[in-house]
Amino acid sequence: MAKKLKNIITCLAICFLPWSIQAQEIIVEGYFLQDSAKLGERIPYVLKAKYGAGQNIVFPDSTYDYSPFVLLEKKTFMSSTKDGVTLDSAIYYVSNFSLEPVIEFTIPVFEVFKYDSLKHEPLESSLTLKLIIDQIPDELAFRDNNVYQPIPTVFNYPLWISILVGIVILGFILFFFFGNKLQKRWDIWMEKKRYKRFEKRWRAAEDAFKKQPDMDQADELLGLWKTYMEHLKAKPFREWTTTEIAEFLENKAIIKDFRDIEMIIYAGKTSDGLPQACQNLWKICSDSYQQKITLTDERQ
Repeated sequence: MAKKLKNIITCLAICFLPWSIQAQEIIVEGYFLQDSAKLGERIPYVLKAKYGAGQNIVFPDSTYDYSPFVLLEKKTFMSSTKDGVTLDSAIYYVSNFSLEPVIEFTIPVFEVFKYDSLKHEPLESSLTLKLIIDQIPDELAFRDNNVYQPIPTVFNYPLWISILVGIVILGFILFFFFGNKLQKRWDIWMEKKRYKRFEKRWRAAEDAFKKQPDMDQADELLGLWKTYMEHLKAKPFREWTTTEIAEFLENKAIIKDFRDIEMIIYAGKTSDGLPQACQNLWKICSDSYQQKITLTDERQ
């Protein structure tokens, strides 16, 4: 019986001997790279582990609780092995939000087995809180300052979006009830602007033609008249002959006005009736313009 018990103890010792040797071979070191820090400052913490072959060592990741610190970043380095000993290292960048004057802190490493794990902790490293605000005195001394201090304003997006939506809705309502009237007013306004531009160009072309009644000036005057009449009547005046224009306007007298001007183009001769011809053509444009404005205003 005693011999059997001795064999069992020997077997257990053999089984646990590798684990105990491996545990003794792991060396963990951890420390801050600075001894003090301000509240919320980014602080580097170095963690190193040396271990033998066949051991599985794991460093903590972002799921680990680093209280009272907050993990900002973890930077790892490649393992190096020499004489059967492996060195792993990492830098943990943490931030302190605790008001304790001195904090003792450590980050462990974990040795992972098949069904369990073992935690190895280095010696604690201390960090002193660096205060940057002086102690508030018992009696506060206020300094007079009457200088205007501008306050930055923030763009109110919800308000402006609401205003734009309101403008769009109001626009739809106005267009629904007054769309035809607004369109009619717009057409009349645009037609008046076009008429003023034509009048200015006609007066300039007419004056130039009276001063120098040659072929180029005559062609410019007639081309300007036909282009504007084509716009007013929506008919191809520039393609029609003089007879076709007279028939459409029901105005046979316009044939003489055209011939007085065209005589300069085709025969190089001037006529005493040129001023009256220009005036007659202008009156036709003016009457056609007034007629179009009246029809647009009466349109339902």
